Amino acid sequence: MKSAPKRIAIISDAWEPQINGVVTTLKKTGFCLKKKGYDVKFFTPESYYSIPCPTYPEIRLAVFCRKKLTRDIELYNPNGIHIATEGPLGLAGRKYCITNKILFTTSFHTQFPEYLRMRIPVPINWTYSWLKLFHGKSQCVMVPSKSRKSELERRGFKNVAIWSRGVDTEIFNNDNPFPYQLPRPIHIYMGRVALEKNISSFLELKLEGSKIVIGDGPDLKHLSSIYTETHFLGVKRGRELASYLSGGDVFVFPSKTDTFGIVMLEAMACGLPIAAYPVEGPQDIVKQNYCGVLNDNLYDAISGALKISKDSCINHASNFSWDRCTQTFESNLRLNHPLYQYKRELTFPS
Repeated sequence: MKSAPKRIAIISDAWEPQINGVVTTLKKTGFCLKKKGYDVKFFTPESYYSIPCPTYPEIRLAVFCRKKLTRDIELYNPNGIHIATEGPLGLAGRKYCITNKILFTTSFHTQFPEYLRMRIPVPINWTYSWLKLFHGKSQCVMVPSKSRKSELERRGFKNVAIWSRGVDTEIFNNDNPFPYQLPRPIHIYMGRVALEKNISSFLELKLEGSKIVIGDGPDLKHLSSIYTETHFLGVKRGRELASYLSGGDVFVFPSKTDTFGIVMLEAMACGLPIAAYPVEGPQDIVKQNYCGVLNDNLYDAISGALKISKDSCINHASNFSWDRCTQTFESNLRLNHPLYQYKRELTFPS
């Protein structure tokens, strides 16, 4: 008789309709886990009473969710619990696991302390101290890159392991480039239009050709009113997005606060070389002068990237797959027997 599939609960405050690397990673990983025979259930704000996040209204925050989340977890009875974010749902899930002596893993997706400091005058060290406390009982803290692993370990985090990212080359490829009727070269930024993405450092450059911004976010209205010569195309998805990317000449990634940057993989898979600063994220993805150029001077990075062939970018992106990403996630998980068979036998890291 075939045994029932192992059940994996993934708790995340980040979910649709948000469009970002965290949501993409969770959805792709969940899909690949199901292909491997797992039963996967996401516990996200859409199933709980939620309110808009201050300064980020498109992000919903689940409130008063602890009792319902407890009930939902116990009904699902998972073999493993992964807490993907440090928001209200993540806090409730962490509390449940610790109270019931259940092993869990966590992930660290963003430079949240740096994001927060840009909007609220909170010392970065205070936020990292709180995050270290949050992740302190985790059996494995998954991070997207070697740079992030080194940084967290430097700050005293324990049990840190790499969980890289992937790109779907069936969607993101160079098969159907959009026929832009604009002056060349075409410089593209794609992603959330927000303060922490440092988009102004790209838009203020005096460049030949055209600038395109694909995406939405809290700073879209403000930036589009200032940089009127830039083409703001709004949100694009799937093959339509791939078409717009592959029709360009260079992908500009001005962020200095990303821990990875899946959009760079998607752009490279579409044949676009990357121009970025030499910081965490780009340094973990871009092979210098092969699929992009990293330079403290963004103008020089763009000039150099325009000389790189599309084929080398596509070839480099092929090294990143969601199947490989999921295999890493699977090995980092701590899968056990159903909750009530083992919950009193477990120990947490000291």
